[in-house]
Amino acid sequence: MPVPPWVARIRQSEPVQLPSGLGLAAVASGLVAVSAASLLIVSAHRRGRGRRQAHHLLALGAGLAAATLVTGVAGALLLADGWAQNPPARASLVNVVSVGSTLAGLALNAGLLRLSRAAETTAAALRLLLDGLVIASALWFVGFVLLSEPTRLLGDGPLMACPAVLVAGGMATVTIGLTSAVALRSLRPSWGLGLVGAGSGVVSLAGLGLAAGLCQAGTVAVLFSAAVLPVGLLLVAFGSRSSDESGRHGSDLVRRRTGYAFLPMLALTLAAIHHVLAGGEFLLLGISGWIVAGFALVTRQYLALVDVRGIAGRLAEREAHFRQLAHTDPLTGLANRRGLVRAIQEAATEARCVLLCLDLDGFRNVNDLRGHDIGDTVLLEVSARLTAKLRPGDLAARLGGDKFAVLICTGPDEARQLADGLLATLSRPYPHPAGSIFLSVSIGLAGRASADSGEELLRNADLALRFAKHRGKSRVEQYDIAYDQWLRRRITLEHDLREAAGRGELHLAFQPVVVVPSVRPVGAEALLRWRHPTLGSIRPDEFIPLAEECGMIAELGGWVLQQACAQLSRWLAAGHDVWTSVNVSPRELHGPEYVGRVAAALRAYQVPPQRLVLEVTEQTVATDLDELIRRLRELRAIGVRIALDDFGAGYSSLGQLRKLPIDILKIDQSLVAEREPPRRAVDDGPAVAPLVDVVVRLGHQLGLEVIAEGVASQSEFAAVVAAGCRFGQGQLFGWGVPAEHLEAMLEAATAPAHRAITAEVPELRQVILQQRGPASRP
Repeated sequence: MPVPPWVARIRQSEPVQLPSGLGLAAVASGLVAVSAASLLIVSAHRRGRGRRQAHHLLALGAGLAAATLVTGVAGALLLADGWAQNPPARASLVNVVSVGSTLAGLALNAGLLRLSRAAETTAAALRLLLDGLVIASALWFVGFVLLSEPTRLLGDGPLMACPAVLVAGGMATVTIGLTSAVALRSLRPSWGLGLVGAGSGVVSLAGLGLAAGLCQAGTVAVLFSAAVLPVGLLLVAFGSRSSDESGRHGSDLVRRRTGYAFLPMLALTLAAIHHVLAGGEFLLLGISGWIVAGFALVTRQYLALVDVRGIAGRLAEREAHFRQLAHTDPLTGLANRRGLVRAIQEAATEARCVLLCLDLDGFRNVNDLRGHDIGDTVLLEVSARLTAKLRPGDLAARLGGDKFAVLICTGPDEARQLADGLLATLSRPYPHPAGSIFLSVSIGLAGRASADSGEELLRNADLALRFAKHRGKSRVEQYDIAYDQWLRRRITLEHDLREAAGRGELHLAFQPVVVVPSVRPVGAEALLRWRHPTLGSIRPDEFIPLAEECGMIAELGGWVLQQACAQLSRWLAAGHDVWTSVNVSPRELHGPEYVGRVAAALRAYQVPPQRLVLEVTEQTVATDLDELIRRLRELRAIGVRIALDDFGAGYSSLGQLRKLPIDILKIDQSLVAEREPPRRAVDDGPAVAPLVDVVVRLGHQLGLEVIAEGVASQSEFAAVVAAGCRFGQGQLFGWGVPAEHLEAMLEAATAPAHRAITAEVPELRQVILQQRGPASRP
């Protein structure tokens, strides 16, 4: 195969005849190299401890490279005249330059790895080293092909004449390979790191060229290497000063830049094909390049397989961990809702499964008063007590907040016994250094026979729990089909209540308030009534709590206020001396807009404020006394009168009664109905209600008007009159009636025949006279 002309010119170059100007050039190159090495040493001391080691290694490599350059050029100058006559000295010089270049390359490579943080772990360093070895093997093999017959580029001497050059060449290729691997696997490019890598490669190649030029007597190679090596050192010096962690090496196995794994093998293959086509032969030295590259690739793939297996194992562990977390409550360690549903589905074929839903009564107060940390401690104790009562195979779960569930496979009798046991166990005091905590628990129970699916079983148990809380809490309720009917009715009422006023289904009934003993109506309490088009009349004690729960009570209260003021305005316009009272819920009263709403209604219907009475219950007093007092004072400031309803059946104390800005005290029916027999056997008078007498006297002492509620019989009426109460209200004087009926009663009271109203109460006058005594009889 013919040799290219440029190869022939390189082969025909004369033996080295070093010009006289080489000394000056060598001195300049040496000074530059020494300056670059000094710059690296000074820069190393200004770095932090973690990066100082990298700069020390780079400085060491630069110093070795500079010393190698100076030694090689100086030796060449000394042997210039007797170069061909002194082969041992020339071989020694080549060996010194090769070893120096190799050591410099090792130091620069170590500094590069340290600077790029690529060798933080042994595994990462080994992977990077193998990647660099693959690239280096490809480069070495290509160099072997270009320096072997029939494509030799430098001189005619045998390739094995200077074995040390082969070592320097190997180090040069390793440096280039490592530099390429670091650059290709960096997370983000870094100009400083790139300059260090490029400078290290230039220094290694220049050292190789210097050794090869001295070995093969190539003038061009010696001159070029002497000029290029200082440039590489300058690149390393300036690159190390500007490098930062932005070019940090990535240890992630899944990377986009993986094409470099194919390029070395492609270069090996093309070089081998070219060598064979040129008529060359492969020696053991050339085959070794293939062997090194092949084993490096196999080892690299083996490590990658080991890493992938490790990652797969860790992923499997994490998946199992996350699956466990997905079905476990993080606080108590019990199953969560997902875990419970999964257990129910797994037990789908078990017909004896029973599900218990539990809810702690009053747990919100624990969080509000003592803090969530103590609340979590209580929940942990609940889970411990719950687990202690279960048998092997039973499952306890926390559904969220203070709600728990238990899934057992047993008969209904055993399930009920377990529920009763849990009711007693969980209701025991929970000890705490700040004071024991007392809670009760409500339990709903449902069997698999009542449900076709796991979701329906959970729904039935939850519905039974809801019914247990609705019936007074601290009890066990077993699911019944009637609960579904109750729930459907409740949902229907909640839905239809939102539009009941607009459809004209709501109306007001007025229960008269009379003056006793004349029984003349002077006021009326507005009572909300709802007549459903399909369900008929709905009791207030059913839809009023429902409106409280679903947040509609303020809307209903506003409608009642408007209608009551409108009717009161018509009665006043007709000349009736009457007032109207309206019940106010706690949520309405604590709303910031309620006072303005009342004032607006009075202005809209031109009702004198003192004609409107707002009734608040003792339950309202128990919520927030200070806030209640502020709102009541604001209402009284606009002239509205305030009545405390159901006094004696709730939470009010005498101290609170003195603080509350009220005008009227309404005695609860339970006190009016209370009886005490005559004190003497000879006393044939009626039984008396002693608490009514006490409350009436107390109210009068505080300057309050007193109304006795729930007067239902003649004896109760007599007791109220005997106590000196001026006003009464109850079924004896009339139920809640439409506005027209009450207006007829008002008109009858102003007529001369108004005594006809008392005719509905037989013998009422006689009872009153008996209560007053003989002196009061006509």
